[in-house]
Amino acid sequence: MVKQIDMSVNVGGIAMQNPVTVASGTFGYGMEYSQLIDIRHLGAVTVKGVRLQPWPGNKLPRHAEVPGGLVNAIGLQGPGVDRFITDYMPPLQEAGVPVIVNIWGTSEEEYAEVAARLDGVSGVAGVEINVSCPNVKEGGNAFGTDPLLVSSLVRAVRRSTKLPIIPKLAPNVPAIAVFARAAAEAGADALSLINTIPAMVIDVETRRPVLSNIVGGLSGPAIHPVAVKLVWEAAQAVRIPIIAMGGITGPQQALEFMIAGATAVAVGTANFIDPTTALRVIEGIANYCVRHGYSAAREISGTVIVEKSK
Repeated sequence: MVKQIDMSVNVGGIAMQNPVTVASGTFGYGMEYSQLIDIRHLGAVTVKGVRLQPWPGNKLPRHAEVPGGLVNAIGLQGPGVDRFITDYMPPLQEAGVPVIVNIWGTSEEEYAEVAARLDGVSGVAGVEINVSCPNVKEGGNAFGTDPLLVSSLVRAVRRSTKLPIIPKLAPNVPAIAVFARAAAEAGADALSLINTIPAMVIDVETRRPVLSNIVGGLSGPAIHPVAVKLVWEAAQAVRIPIIAMGGITGPQQALEFMIAGATAVAVGTANFIDPTTALRVIEGIANYCVRHGYSAAREISGTVIVEKSK
């Protein structure tokens, strides 16, 4: 008889039937993939970023394949929060899977307003805050590169909604623990990390940047070891749950994140290559639990053995 594994996890108040979601920006608004996989099997669907008003994103070209990953500068194209609620949420509500909505803006007030409009929408289980956006009121510096701005932004969103809030931390900071603590102390219910790593691709024949935006964000297998290190450091700094992402192509990378301290994981760039990746990860985590004698997937979290130097 096959041992029954309890795959459920709780991420800051979001009850997930298993610890696997998808990374924002890699899965559309969920239903785009519904003809390829049964999204009801996911622990949650994390949708593409929405802001207060519709946004066209950047001009083409907006992505470039590189060894070990993808550099993209889509520019957060989206329909705006009101249209998302009326046009995109109904089929997700029908599917019954928890929805985590990635939100963004250029001011604290905009973030807070988007979160407020999502508050109470059936099926919305939480908001993921993209802190890598520029704060126009502070000279264009990204929220995520200043712990004081992170703290202030999280507090503003916390005041505007009862939903669980999950800041998505930037990797390009001197010490991730400082930012993790700033977010947790400001009222974050969980953390999401990592976001893409700033990158650039040049066409050597034309000597011009490949992307119209000049720079973009690197994702995919190349960033995985970096992400594991940052997840481990963040997990040492805070007690709130972590959703980890960065280069997951199968169960092994997901298990690394959980062993490092993550409660849940998100499959990102691999969705473009194999839309069934998240389902394979779910199965792989369950099989790992059987092989190693765990009765619940959440028991894996934080089990890394680190021997300190004498």
